[in-house]
Order: sequence, then C-alpha cells, then structure tokens
Amino acid sequence: MGMGGPRDRPSVATSFLAVALERTVVRRALLYAVVVGAVLIAINHGDALLAGDVSAVRWWKMGLTVLVPYTVSTLSSVAALRSPASRAQRAEGERSPAEGR
Repeated sequence: MGMGGPRDRPSVATSFLAVALERTVVRRALLYAVVVGAVLIAINHGDALLAGDVSAVRWWKMGLTVLVPYTVSTLSSVAALRSPASRAQRAEGERSPAEGR
C-alpha cells in the first residue's frame, strides 16, 4: 500500500501496548498493585497467613490478587492517555517547550 495506507498506521494493539509500557503508566500501576494488593491480601488471606496456612494454591491466589489492581490501573491509564482530549494535550505539549525550565 502507498503512503497513508493501513500498513503505515500503528495497529490498535501496538499503540495500546506502547502506552501501557510507558514508564509513568508502569510505575503508577506497580504502586497501586503493591498498596491495593496488600490491602486485598490482608482482607482475603490474612487469617490464613496468621495461621501459617500458606499453600502453593494460596500463593497463586495472592499473586492474582496483586495482578488485579495492576491491570485495572494500567487499563484506566491507557484509556485516559488515549482519549482525544489527552492526545490533543500531549500534542500541544510537544509543539511548545515547557515554560519555566
């Protein structure tokens, strides 16, 4: 295809992954995963942890418990950053240098 054709544009999956892997998105998601995940683990598995009843299955469930807030944070960040208003704001920031630096 020629210039401007479908092959010249990044796919939705590629652009989604590019935003999802941005440093700020990953750092925010990791922070939320640790904080919210710890609270959820305490609520859902605290009694078993205190009793020393920690099987391989329970470790697996605790890992998934931490994965949930990471996923939610990443999805919401990507959606917000890919919104038309956010794209316009980012493009504006790229055109003019930051003031006061």
